[in-house]
Amino acid sequence: MTMWVPRIDDRAGPRYRAIADALADDITAGRLSAGTRLPTHRFLADQLGVTVGTVTRGYLEAARRGLLSGEVGRGTFVRRAAPDEVADNGAAVDLSHNHPPPLGAGPLADVLQRTLAALAGRADLTALLGYPADGGRSAHREAGAAWIARGGLPAAADDVLVCAGSQHALTTVMATLLQPGEKLLAEAVTYPGLKALANLLHVRLEGLPLDRDGLRPDALEDACRKGGARTLYVVPTIQNPTGSVMSEPRRREIAAIARAHGLAVIEDDIHALLAPERPRPIAAFAPERTYYLTSASKTLAPGLRVGYLLAPPGQAARLAAGVRATTWGAAPLTAEVVTAWIQDGTADALLAARRGEAAARQALAGEALAAAEYEAHPVGYHLWLHLPVPWRSEGFAAQAARRGVSVTPAEAFVVGRGAAPHAVRLCLGAPRSREALARGLRAVADTLAGAPDAGMAMV
Repeated sequence: MTMWVPRIDDRAGPRYRAIADALADDITAGRLSAGTRLPTHRFLADQLGVTVGTVTRGYLEAARRGLLSGEVGRGTFVRRAAPDEVADNGAAVDLSHNHPPPLGAGPLADVLQRTLAALAGRADLTALLGYPADGGRSAHREAGAAWIARGGLPAAADDVLVCAGSQHALTTVMATLLQPGEKLLAEAVTYPGLKALANLLHVRLEGLPLDRDGLRPDALEDACRKGGARTLYVVPTIQNPTGSVMSEPRRREIAAIARAHGLAVIEDDIHALLAPERPRPIAAFAPERTYYLTSASKTLAPGLRVGYLLAPPGQAARLAAGVRATTWGAAPLTAEVVTAWIQDGTADALLAARRGEAAARQALAGEALAAAEYEAHPVGYHLWLHLPVPWRSEGFAAQAARRGVSVTPAEAFVVGRGAAPHAVRLCLGAPRSREALARGLRAVADTLAGAPDAGMAMV
């Protein structure tokens, strides 16, 4: 391990960025070569007189820039170029899966190793291998309340349930609120996981029109007046697939309509914390009827499978029965990892790094698709690409696949049998590197610049 200790006192800006800048300068100057092992977070923090969290964030920022790599159990290293960055080898590029953008294995492995090492020294470690309490251990529920509060929604820990990801939270709410055959209102194009779950639970979905501000209040009002539905599902922040963010006045209006008609609201806010500035959740305006969902999957690490469900006051015990009936609860060991990260600032550092990488990838998309019409949030993980005449979404997806890039046609998001928009979703986080992403975006741009193959426009 190289005892690399940079000089950061004379650098402007935040300390974590100064660490990343110093690393970049030393690599460029040849003072650090590819494969050099870097100091541990604790060692470098002690040498620089900063917190471990500052070093963690600095390493994550360096990984976001492509400077670092690592292996579990070995440490963090100056990065060697990956094979698909050395040459354009024509490998297929996946833009169809909505994954968080990668941060680099080294810093993430260091963070996890440090947390697991701290857990290993605890006298009560084996308690984390038992069944969780109803709704989760109290410390985990408190951490969930703190995570939800970061999105502008004060939450009491007693109203928070710890779930095995937001999909589990959604399953719990739908199974608790809805009977087989009952109608659930949703946006006309929506998260495909909702469609799959509705099919599993035999719930009927009714799609409502959207505009650039999200779900249209007049459409919701009309649906409520027609009757037959008691529940609404909505994604107000970085909506999947359109990327829209509902304004606060619109959220207030949706909440008022729900209250006037006795409508329960399932608010899926899994992407909310990506946006540095965002309106308050719908749950802030109708807390007595809103079931608020979020998780660690899109912001920290998908494999942890820890989500949080904020129930309306007095409803937590009822929902806890649904948690027990499905997976019993999130694994306490992984919930403890997320709790530690929320408490010690690691979660905030990871969130900032994910946000930074997402912004860089959106910038790449902006360059590659400058001539195209699309909607996206500046730090969102995906974009919604509108197709010019005569393209149809399934035909475009098929032809893009021939060029080596997979995208998701609009049909995957349409609720019911409504006509699909002429659009496709591009996910920017799945490619391992920005170079691979750029290659995929070029293939999309080339497909757009061409004409549909014979018959494709009619698919």
